[in-house]
Amino acid sequence: MSDFLAAQDSAGHEHAQPRSDQNRSLWGDVRYELMRNPVFWVSSVLVLVILSMAFAPQLWAETSPTARGACRLENARVEPSAAHPFGYTNAGCDMWSSLVYGTGKSVIVAILVTIGTVIVGVTLGTVAGYVGGFADTVISRVTDIFFGLPFILGALVFLAIFPDRNVWTLTAVLTMFGWTSLTRVMRGSVISTKQKDYVDAARALGATNFFIIRKHILANSIAPVIVLATIGLGAYISAEATLTFLGVGYQRPTVSWGLLVAEGQNLALAGFWHLLVLPCAFIVVTVLSFILLGDALRDALDPRAR
Repeated sequence: MSDFLAAQDSAGHEHAQPRSDQNRSLWGDVRYELMRNPVFWVSSVLVLVILSMAFAPQLWAETSPTARGACRLENARVEPSAAHPFGYTNAGCDMWSSLVYGTGKSVIVAILVTIGTVIVGVTLGTVAGYVGGFADTVISRVTDIFFGLPFILGALVFLAIFPDRNVWTLTAVLTMFGWTSLTRVMRGSVISTKQKDYVDAARALGATNFFIIRKHILANSIAPVIVLATIGLGAYISAEATLTFLGVGYQRPTVSWGLLVAEGQNLALAGFWHLLVLPCAFIVVTVLSFILLGDALRDALDPRAR
């Protein structure tokens, strides 16, 4: 009898677990998949470190390279040593401090551009996908025009017009050329979502279009945009560094990764390898971290992957 009860209890536990799995919401499933994905944890830790450098650089480096007396010409191009593992820049500034304080310039622009492109892409994509008709045609054709423009070349031409290039000019230009992919993805996701039965049921019950969009369309269409925006954030960091390297981004005395790469490109061939390798390593690790985080989000948000 006791064996029978134990077997029954065991069977009950076996059935209880799948039931709890089935009762999890979409975002509950996403959280569950992320918690068990080591790529998510590694990329999240790296992203948190990068963000802390961007918004609280004083936690990682004592002195800003732009502070008075922080740079000494006698230290120019000094190679890494035990006392200074990252060496010194061409201007005699501590390379570690320059890398840490340069993080904010690249990351903040990328975050602002991502926010801007998400707002534009989600708005236009939702209108095009949900309203359809003439609005969809106009938005789609404008999107196609901007999508056909080369991203870096277009940004380079527009930035060359501005005599003073700062965070806001870089953000505006990169946003102007970066919203098209998100608009296309959002439009397709909205078209798929608005054909669902629960949307028809809400419409039959008299719900307004604004309520349907806010309650049903956005909540069930935004997932692909989140993934693409996360990956895009890393791409914008690389784009800012590229534009600065080409001479149309940040300018001195600003400290940024692109400027450090531009300074180190010629000196690296003269034997000062750290002037080029270290800034490039920071850029690669940062971009890769956001791409891996985006991949982890994509795997968690895609039911077919499970």
